[in-house]
Amino acid sequence: MSDPGRPLSPHLSIYRWPITMVLSILHRMTGVAMSIGLVVLAAWLMQAAAGPEAYLRFTTAMSGVIGKLFLVGWSFAFFFHAANGIRHLAWDTGHGFEKRDADRSSWIVVGFAAIATSIFWWLAT
Repeated sequence: MSDPGRPLSPHLSIYRWPITMVLSILHRMTGVAMSIGLVVLAAWLMQAAAGPEAYLRFTTAMSGVIGKLFLVGWSFAFFFHAANGIRHLAWDTGHGFEKRDADRSSWIVVGFAAIATSIFWWLAT
C-alpha cells in the first residue's frame, strides 16, 4: 500500500540506459545463449554419431531460416562475449574505468562483435 504523501521511486523506464549498463546485461545474456548453444553442439555431435540419417535431419533443421538465425546469434554471442571478456581483463588491471574510456571500449566491443560475425559468415558461405 502506498502513501499518497510520499514520493515514488523512479522506475527504470525513465532513466537513459548507459552503454556500459546495456553491455553488462548483454554479457550475461550472451553467456546464457552460449550455454544453450553448447547443448545444441552436443546434440549435433550425438546426431553425427547416430548415423547419416540422423545427421542429415539435424543439418536440414539447422540450415533453415530459424536455424541459421540461431547460428548467427550464437556466433555474435561468442565474439561479443570474448571481446567483452578481454575488456574486463583490462579493467582487472585498473585501466579503462574513466567514463569516456568505458564508453569508448563499449562501442569498440559492439563494433568488433558485429564486424567479426559478418566476416565469419561471409567466409563461411
